[in-house]
Amino acid sequence: MQTTVRVNRVVITGGSSGIGLATARAFLDAGYEVISLARRDCPLVSPRLTSITVDLTDAAATYEAAMSLAARTPATTFVHCAGAIRERSIEEATLADLAELGNLHLGAALSLVQANLPAMKLARYGRIVLISSRAALGLAKRTAYSATKAGMLGMARTWALELAGHGITVNVVAPGPIAETEMFEDIVPVASAKMVAAAKQVPVGRFGTPQDVARAVTFFTDPKASFVTGQTLFVCGGTSVGSIVY
Repeated sequence: MQTTVRVNRVVITGGSSGIGLATARAFLDAGYEVISLARRDCPLVSPRLTSITVDLTDAAATYEAAMSLAARTPATTFVHCAGAIRERSIEEATLADLAELGNLHLGAALSLVQANLPAMKLARYGRIVLISSRAALGLAKRTAYSATKAGMLGMARTWALELAGHGITVNVVAPGPIAETEMFEDIVPVASAKMVAAAKQVPVGRFGTPQDVARAVTFFTDPKASFVTGQTLFVCGGTSVGSIVY
């Protein structure tokens, strides 16, 4: 039997590390019930935290998890943090990259939103935030990543138009170089010459942190932020204004 819809219940993808983990912590601190979907359990400990392990690149497994979760504990807030990079030149990029990241960045968001949309419409309330990337503007060796992260912007703007009349907002946070995340450190090793050089390209003079991104997410998901929808906020230290290579 479906439980009562709660405004203070959030589904977060990728809640086991990096931006997703910081976001989960921020929502727990704000008193939310948090449901994390990721390849690993969220390491935080709270009676208000539930971890569901699922490979979000697997479209069928994601759909099954989304529908099962929505049937038990529907949510009116959804934050899609899960992501992956395939650093390859155009000569090396593959259709498999596009398919896998398409499932992860776009398909997983669609399945989870569709599963929880009846609850949001019933409540006449919803907050959807997709975590894209500054790479949506273009970044060398990111064919599949940039393409699918850019797709999130168009998808969010479309959903914002369709759902505005139901009290549901849809927005995007697009981080720039964020340290303390597995994805970034896989590309830019900690304390490496590459890291030093990349930091010099950031106008504010430092890399971002997962907490910087989580603060932007909690702005968009605030119940009072009802007049902001269809927007993309770059949390990037100014790199969306200029250019960066790393």
